[in-house]
Amino acid sequence: MDRVIEKKKYTPKKIALIAGAALVLVVILYNLLFAEHASKLNVDSKRITVGSVQDGVFQEFIAIDGAVEPLKTFYLDITEGGRVEKIYTDDGRMVEKGDTILKLSNTTLQIDFMTRETQLYDLMNERQNSEITMKQDQIRKMNELAEIEYNLALAERAYTRNKMLIAEKVISQEEFEASKDQYEYLRKRKTLGERSVKQDAQLMDERLRQLDESIRRMDANINMARNTLNNLYVTAPISGQLSTLKAEVGESKGAGENIGQVDDMNGYKVRASIDEHYISRIYPGLEGNFDFNGQNYKLKVAKVFPEVQAGTFQVDMEFDQGSTPEGIRRGQTLQIRLNLNDGGKAVLLPRGGFYQSTGGSWVFVVDESGDYATKRNIKLGRQNPKYYEVLDGLEPGDKVVLSSYDSYGDIDRLELK
Repeated sequence: MDRVIEKKKYTPKKIALIAGAALVLVVILYNLLFAEHASKLNVDSKRITVGSVQDGVFQEFIAIDGAVEPLKTFYLDITEGGRVEKIYTDDGRMVEKGDTILKLSNTTLQIDFMTRETQLYDLMNERQNSEITMKQDQIRKMNELAEIEYNLALAERAYTRNKMLIAEKVISQEEFEASKDQYEYLRKRKTLGERSVKQDAQLMDERLRQLDESIRRMDANINMARNTLNNLYVTAPISGQLSTLKAEVGESKGAGENIGQVDDMNGYKVRASIDEHYISRIYPGLEGNFDFNGQNYKLKVAKVFPEVQAGTFQVDMEFDQGSTPEGIRRGQTLQIRLNLNDGGKAVLLPRGGFYQSTGGSWVFVVDESGDYATKRNIKLGRQNPKYYEVLDGLEPGDKVVLSSYDSYGDIDRLELK
C-alpha cells in the first residue's frame, strides 16, 4: 500500500535565500541608522593653511599708501609770459628767499613801459609849461590891474577936487561930469580886473590840480608797469629746495604757467588716498602708524579733503612732534595702518581665502586629532587686514582651515592626509 510523503516547508535552498535576504535587510537598516552619510574629500594637509582662533584686541584699521611731501610747498607760476632769457640755478638746489631763479624777456612789456614813461614825461612837461603860461598871464593881468588902480587914484583925486571947484563955480559942469565919469569907469574896471585875477588864479589852481592828479595816476600806472617788468624775474618766495624746474633757455612761457616749486625742508607730511567708502569715518585726529628702517612711527590725520575723485579722497597726515624718521625723502611711499577706532577685546579669526567662498557664514574646523575637518556654521563681525571678529560659532583654541574652499564644492568633511 502506497504511503503519502509530506513535502518539507524549509528546504536548504529556501533557508539560504531567507538568510541572505535577512542579511541584506540588516545591512540596509544599519546604514540607515548608524552609518555616516556626510560627503568626504581627501585633502593633502600640506596644501592647506590652518589658523587658530584666539582672544585678543580687535583694532579696526585700513591699510593705505601715502606719499611723503614737504610740510609746505610754494608753487612757482609765471605772472607775465615771455621767453626764458637766463636760468640762475638748477633743479634740486637750495635757494634763499628772494633769490632769482630765472629771467624772462618780453619785448611788448618793455616797449609798453617805455611808452608810459614817455607819456609821463610829456605830461610833466605839459604841467610845467601850463603853469608858466598861466603865471605869465596872471602877472600880465596883475600889471593891468595895477595900472587901473593907479589911474583910478588919479581920477579919484581929480573928481574930488572938481567937486569943490564946481561948488565955487570955478569949473564948468561939463568938466565936472567928465571927471566923475572917468572916476566911475576906472572903479568898475578895477572891480572887473580884481575878479578876473581871482578867477584866473582859481582856474590855474584847478588846472594844475588836474595835471598833478593825471601825473599821479600816470606815475602809479608806471609803477605797476615796473612791477610787471619785475615779474619777469622769477624769485624764490621762501628758503628751501627748488624742485621740478620746468624751463629751458629760449623756451616761451605763458602767463599762469607753472614752472616748478620750492619745498620747505623744515618738515614733512604724508598725502594719502583713501577709498570713498570710508569718507564718513575719517576725521582729523585719527592716528596711524607705519614701519620704517626697522622702527614703528606714528602719524595723525591733520586735514581731510572732502572732494572725491576716481572713487577716492585725500588726507594730509603729520608726524608726531619730533618723530620724523631720519633719512625719509620727498616722494617716498609709506604703507600706513590707519586706525578707525581705539580697539577692544574680541575673539579673532585670521583672514584667509575661505571668506570668498563662504562669505564668513561657515568654515571647516579641524578636529583635535588633526585627522579631519568638519563644516561648522559661524557668524563674523568687523574685519581688518589681519583678522575677522568672531561673534558666534568658534571658541579660542579652535583650528580653522583658512585657505580657499573653491575646489571643495558641497563637501561636508575633509579627510586630512
